[in-house]
This record gives sequence, structure tokens and C-alpha cells, in this order.
Amino acid sequence: MADIVKEILARPIQLADQVTKLADEAQSFKQDCLELKAKTEKLAALLRQAARASNDLYERPTRRIIDDTEQVLDKALALVLKCRVSNVMKRMFTIIPAAAFRKISMQLENSIGDVSWLLRVSASADDRDDEYLGLPPIAANEPILCLIWEQIAILYTGTLEDRSDAAASLVSLARDNDRYGKLIIEEGGVAPLLKLAKEGKMEGQENAARAIGLLGRDPESVEQIVNAGVCTVFAKILKEGHMKVQVVVAWAVSELAAHHPKCQDHFAQNNTIRFLVSHLAFETIQEHSKYAIASKNTMSIHSVVMASNGASPKEDEPATRIHHPMDNKTPSQMHSVVTNSMAIRSQPPNINKPTQNQPQNLSQTIASPPHANNSNHAKGNHNTAKQQNHQHVSLAGTSIKGREFEDPGTKAQMKAMAARALWQLAKGNVTICRTITESRALLCFAVLLEKGHDEVQSYSAMALMEITAVAEQNADLRRSSFKPTSPTAKAVVDQLLKVVEKADSDLLVPCVQAIGNLARTFRETETRMIGPLVKLLDEREPEVTMEAAIALNKFATSDNFLCVTHSKAIITAGGAKHLIQLVYFGEQMVQIPSLILLCFISLHCPDSEVLANEEVLIVLEWSTKQAHLIQEPEIQSLLPEAKSRLELYQSRGSRGFY
Repeated sequence: MADIVKEILARPIQLADQVTKLADEAQSFKQDCLELKAKTEKLAALLRQAARASNDLYERPTRRIIDDTEQVLDKALALVLKCRVSNVMKRMFTIIPAAAFRKISMQLENSIGDVSWLLRVSASADDRDDEYLGLPPIAANEPILCLIWEQIAILYTGTLEDRSDAAASLVSLARDNDRYGKLIIEEGGVAPLLKLAKEGKMEGQENAARAIGLLGRDPESVEQIVNAGVCTVFAKILKEGHMKVQVVVAWAVSELAAHHPKCQDHFAQNNTIRFLVSHLAFETIQEHSKYAIASKNTMSIHSVVMASNGASPKEDEPATRIHHPMDNKTPSQMHSVVTNSMAIRSQPPNINKPTQNQPQNLSQTIASPPHANNSNHAKGNHNTAKQQNHQHVSLAGTSIKGREFEDPGTKAQMKAMAARALWQLAKGNVTICRTITESRALLCFAVLLEKGHDEVQSYSAMALMEITAVAEQNADLRRSSFKPTSPTAKAVVDQLLKVVEKADSDLLVPCVQAIGNLARTFRETETRMIGPLVKLLDEREPEVTMEAAIALNKFATSDNFLCVTHSKAIITAGGAKHLIQLVYFGEQMVQIPSLILLCFISLHCPDSEVLANEEVLIVLEWSTKQAHLIQEPEIQSLLPEAKSRLELYQSRGSRGFY
């Protein structure tokens, strides 16, 4: 950068020397030219001082200030050239307004102030000695820009404590205004923030990571942050950093992925998924040295799952156990499940390594960042992780010495932010979803959905919703990760169903969506999820009712191989009566999926006595006359077919009013 700065400074120094020389040769306005000469000499001295300190100068304000200074010196040179004319006739026709010297003199003063400020702001903390920098004249029109310059300059040259304070100031600026965030990125703030995140103290690392998360508010900003190397830095912190810093980093990853999904693969290629799963699994599920048949008294759902997957554990993982609801099975049942699972799947799954291909070039309101306690941590928590064997990428996670001694609040927050990050990284990404489902994460989500506190429960539910949404569209992922014989998949479904049956939780909507996404995975004999979903059709909140109807549509749609079985189950559970009420009196957001579902069950069960008794045919005929309903493309094709099928099986004599 020093060479660039010297190149920038070369021409204005030359111009200043020319102005000084020509001012001595002035034939008119000699006194004014001498005043300009004095100020130009002062400015030239500052420019030469800047050239000598070029290694320390912050490039962005240097360019801006020197460009303005160069323009001022060009004007000063033109003015003194006019005063150098010796021919009397030429002098008579050379007009120099009296105000010209005052204007140039003031501009030179401003340039002197700007360059002086540049030298002060670029100086080290010891040289500056806590001197108040003030605002340079160039800041008159945009004072916030100079404040940003000052904080970024401190990030380059300050002590670790000063750099931490500067990062905190940038956090405040980025949180207050989107434009300020863009300015921080444009003025080169990302690189020193990443450097602070790598080498700063705990508080500084937190502030730097939080600032980066706040800066990524749009695809273009995230692209620049990713291109600056954020994925590598964050992955290293998630592997071996302090847990309080890892909390903020996981949150920042979720923010960047939420605002620019194309960065998902970049994080995946740096093992971010693996490290997040490790944090999610820590003290959530039990690890064993060997996944063989465990004793009757210690058998857990995790041992069953890992036995069925044939996976190898990490020897150094903690063995803290949270009991899973399936633990209440009798030992003989659990032994039978394990034996059968191992017989079915004697070979371990092939856990894909992160792709080594180069990622595609990126082309693309912030929630408040998580509260982090900045108190000093107990001794030993800065110990680094053991070296990982990257030749065989296992999703068993890392072993970070000392994290078991963290306070429970930090551990809980780490799980919440890890789940939040996995939720955003999984959105619409088949590769990442496959990586997650082949790890312990699904089992962790199931356990945390039941045992976690509110925040981690919410993010676990959202993550399951996104993963199942991808599985719904990808048959291979659906078959490999959510097959009916998988104990992990069963544990996930059990927990989703518990939330739906309880029906009084903020987790209800994502859990309903997740069950709907898995509609194609259930066997013919497994209709236990239909009843709870049908009950939600009587829910007072339109959003819940709508999601329940949409989920049931995925069971009853003709694309589902078991559509007839599921349609009968919906009718048996009393769905027809609820749907009729919703079609007649529901809000439009509820009417449409309810009518579609009523059409599906009519299409698949036209001979149903319940449908005849409830006079569903009348409802369908009424619907054909509602303009807002028949305008829906799916209803346009489905409604006439369903009505026609019912007419074949239902008595027309019962139709009266519609």
C-alpha cells in the first residue's frame, strides 16, 4: 500500500513546488502571491511528511483528501501563472477578481487541515496520545464518513483495546443505518475487522464478529465480506475459539446466509457445518466409544440411531446425556430395534467430504445481535482444539478443551445460535441438507425440540422445517434421511407430532409445515399425524389453520401414492365438517387451501357416506360461483373434476340451496 500512497502523493508535491516557485516570480498581486506561497509551503511540508509515513497511511481517506488537495493546487497554480504575466497589454486584459485570492487561500487552509488530520488519524496510538482528532474540513458535508475513517484507521494501527472499542463503534453505526454499513464496507472496514476477529482479545473478537454480521444486510455486501475471507476466519473460530465469541460468530453466519443464500456453499467448503453440528451435539446427545448393543440400563435413542447408521464415534467427545423420550421403551424393545437396524444396515453411510471445487462468484433488518457477556473467562478456556484429521471428514465434531466449564447460559446460547446458523445454511441447499442429515444434527434437533429452552427450540423447529422442505423436493434426500425405518427420522417425527398435538406453542407453524413436507415418507399404516392436523382446522388463528390445510393437502394430493388412504383418514377424523365451515366463512388465505383439500378428498373418496351427509357437493357447486376462488389456477382444474366425481356417487335429490 505504501507504493500506492507514494504514487498518489507525487503529483500534489510537484504542484506545490511549482506554485511556490512561480509565486516568487509574480509581477502583479505580489503580496497576495506571497501569502499563497507561505500556505503552499506549509502544505508541501505536510505532503512530504505524509510521503515519509506512507506505510502507516490509511489509503481510503488518503485518496479522497489528496484528490481534493490536488485540485486546490491546480487552481492555485493557474492563479499565480496569471500574476506572472510581464507584458503590460496582457496584464490589462488579464482579469483576476479580488475574491479569487481569498477563495484559494481558504481552500489551501482546508487542505492543510485535511492533511494534518490524515497524519494524526494514521498515527499509532502512542504517537497520538489520546489526542482528540476532531473533524477535518473535508467532513463538512459528510461528518459520519470521517468518523468511519477514524474508527477504521484505529482498527489498522491501534492497540487491541483501542481496536475493540473501534469495532464496537462500527457496530453502533452499522446497526443504526444501512447506508453507514455500506460506507464501512466501501471504506475498507471488513479486512481489519476480520484481522481483529482472528487475533484480538475475547471482547474485541466479539465486537468484530458482531460488526461483520451487521454489515451483511444485502447480497452485494455479503459478497464483498465473503470475498474478503470471512468463511475461513469464522470456521477457525468455530473450531477453536472462545465459546462466547463462537456464539456471536454463529449468529453472524446465520445473518450472512439469510441475506445472501449463495454464500452457503462457501461456508460449507470451510467445514462450518461440521463445527456447528459439533456445538449443537455437545452435551445434547450421548456418545459411545463403540456403537454396539448397550446394556439394558444404559440404552438410549442415540445409541440406537448410531448403531443403525454404523457410524464411528469420536473417542474424546463428552458423554453427558440428555434422556430422549424413546428411552422409556422396554429393554427388549430397544434391543430388538437395534438388532433389526443393524441387520438392515450393516454398512456405514458415506459421509460426503466438503467439495473442493471453487465456489461460484457471488453476484448478489437485522435482528439485534445476541447479548454476550464480556466478563473474563476462567483459566483454560482459550486452549485450542486437538488437530482434526481432514483426510476423513467426520461430522462427530471437534473437541474443545474447557468448553464443559462454560456457564450454562453461554452453552444454551451457543446451541441456539448453532441451530439458527444451520437453519439459514440449509435453506434450499440439497448438499448442505444431506450433510446435516448424515450427521448427528437431526437427532440433536429432536432432543432440543423437546428439552431445549425457548430460543433453541424455535431455531431447531425452523431448521427441521427447512431441511424437510428440501427433502420434499428431492427424492434421494427424502429416501436416505427420512425413511420410515430410520430411528432418527422417527424421533424427529415424534417430537414434531408432540408439538402439533399440544397445539399451544409458538413452534406450531414450523412443526406443521415440517410434517406436511414429510407427507410422502409415511407408510400406509401410519396415519397418526392426520388427527392432530385435522384438529387444527378448528384453530382460531388463520395462519395456523391455513398451514394445517396446506399440510393436509400434501397428504391428500394425487401426487401422494397413499392419497386415498390419507383422504379416508381425514374424513374419519372429522375433516369434512371443518373444511365446509372454512370454505363458507373462512378468510381468503384459509378458504383456498381448504377448498383444494375438500376437492382432493372428494376426488379420492367420492362414495364416502360422510361427504354425502355433509352435502359436500353443494359446497363445491357454491364454490364454482365464487369468482375469487375459481381464479386460482389449481382450483380451476381441480374443482370441476371433484364435482363431477361426486355427482357420479351422490344423490342429486339432496341438493337444495346453494
